[in-house]
Amino acid sequence: MIQKSVCVFCGSRPGNDPAYLADAQTVGRGLADNNWRLVYGAGDVGLMGAVARAAQDAGATTFGVIPEHLVKWEVGKTDLTQYIVTETMHERKKVMFMNCNAVVVLPGGAGSLDELFEVLTWRQLGLHQKPVVLVNTKGYWDPLIQLLNHVVAKDFAEETLLGYVTVVADSTEALNVLREALA
Repeated sequence: MIQKSVCVFCGSRPGNDPAYLADAQTVGRGLADNNWRLVYGAGDVGLMGAVARAAQDAGATTFGVIPEHLVKWEVGKTDLTQYIVTETMHERKKVMFMNCNAVVVLPGGAGSLDELFEVLTWRQLGLHQKPVVLVNTKGYWDPLIQLLNHVVAKDFAEETLLGYVTVVADSTEALNVLREALA
């Protein structure tokens, strides 16, 4: 049987609430517990590093993709099962997405938003059917959820857009959604 893979988009910083780190670690361990491979941005800092270390410590296979210009900034984690260096950010996103069965988005900044909106746009255009799970740790993504609703309310997107992202309250709920989606 081919191993399922989950792409995790999240911050290269830890944020200012311990709950963000806790959810990242729970996702990492949960990937291992379900025998899913972690696909992520190959950084060893912030929530990215926390997810990867938790996944590795629990025995998960890890697949990291990092653009050359971020190797020092994000501290490229070279002890992964597979470590790929790309030329551009766009190539990074493409390689990560092509090597996963589902996407989880934890709290993060502009990079995480860019990654989320790219896969959301691809879904809207019918380029994939992969589940996208938004982990709304302690309401972190509430303003984004309001924005998506606003976009639909102002008729800049069909209401189907809202169904392309499954919003969950925490990492435990995210893992439950993934177990059902990847069964």
